[in-house]
Amino acid sequence: MFPSGFESKLPHTGMSIFAVMTQLAREHNAINLSQGFPDFPVSEKLVEMISGHMRKGHNQYAPMPGLPLLRQRIAEKTQDLYGAAYNPETEITVTSGATQALYTAISALIHPGDEVIVFEPAYDSYIPAVKLNGGIPVVSSLKLPDYRIDWAEVEKLISPQTRMIILNSPHNPSGSVLDATDIQMLQKITANTGIVILSDEVYEHIIFDGRRHESVSRYKDLAARSLITCSFGKTFHATGWKTGYCIGPEELMREFRKVHQFVVFSVNTPLQHALADFLEDPASYQGLEKFFCEKRNFFIKALQGSRFNIIPSAGTYFQLLNYQALSDEDELTFAQRLTRDYKVASVPTSPFYSKPANNHMLRFCFAKSEETLEKAAEILCKI
Repeated sequence: MFPSGFESKLPHTGMSIFAVMTQLAREHNAINLSQGFPDFPVSEKLVEMISGHMRKGHNQYAPMPGLPLLRQRIAEKTQDLYGAAYNPETEITVTSGATQALYTAISALIHPGDEVIVFEPAYDSYIPAVKLNGGIPVVSSLKLPDYRIDWAEVEKLISPQTRMIILNSPHNPSGSVLDATDIQMLQKITANTGIVILSDEVYEHIIFDGRRHESVSRYKDLAARSLITCSFGKTFHATGWKTGYCIGPEELMREFRKVHQFVVFSVNTPLQHALADFLEDPASYQGLEKFFCEKRNFFIKALQGSRFNIIPSAGTYFQLLNYQALSDEDELTFAQRLTRDYKVASVPTSPFYSKPANNHMLRFCFAKSEETLEKAAEILCKI
């Protein structure tokens, strides 16, 4: 019971759907394809590097913006991949995961009454972060079946109060990917405005079928007013380490760091040392697209005998399956029944919307061993 006069800042927000479905999977001993974490090991070399730095005594606070060598490695990686130059001293900050980076960026830049355009289905931290900072989420729904942005609609949504547009590509939960035409439209509708872009690029290395990751860092006019969040956890199969980073122009990064220092101050020190060493070899982050594309293809092939409708994911390690041929149930009900009765856990896409939605879509994580995927697909094909 709340104390007298106390009001919740998020009265309609409950437990994250990821936690809900993972807990249900545990209760029913189900194969967990819901929460997005791998079930295969992290690089032994990287693990040894971390323990080595612990033994060397690198166990106290790191500098607030991150270990200088790690920021230098991030700058080199960004230059190598996207031809974008960032000053590691003033334009790169190491964070406790990408979700912290997203929250910090929103907290630093959004004032009460500012409008923030969000594309739904949206990763579930965006809108709560906007609301907690007094911002007003303005929603544009991605267009099915391929989850594309309707840029004509976005242009109409822009107002004098629009402060930020949040992008996510490759996109969670749909697996869609922005292309160069999307970026051109973004440039066009935000030209000569004060709109900041917050670009969630945590799946930057997991993109399929010859597509190019259109990081906003590739485009100087956008990069000049964008904060970009990335994730080492996604890249190195270590989501539990909760380590990522944010890059952006000095003026924006200065504001970002003002908040960052009071949220986490600094990030796990031995891990930063190890990541700096590991990133010295670009091969550490190369080849992920092939690795996960093979897993996507394996999962899709194993599902060919099922009654689910499949549109192959273009990126991320998530695959959407449409179950309309199987049931008229709403997504949460069907996902819970699938977990409870058939022992395969997924995530419904409906919680990624701010208003009730039922597209008969479930999200399955294929960042799993082939054995796990084969067992899950065998069950799904019998439904």
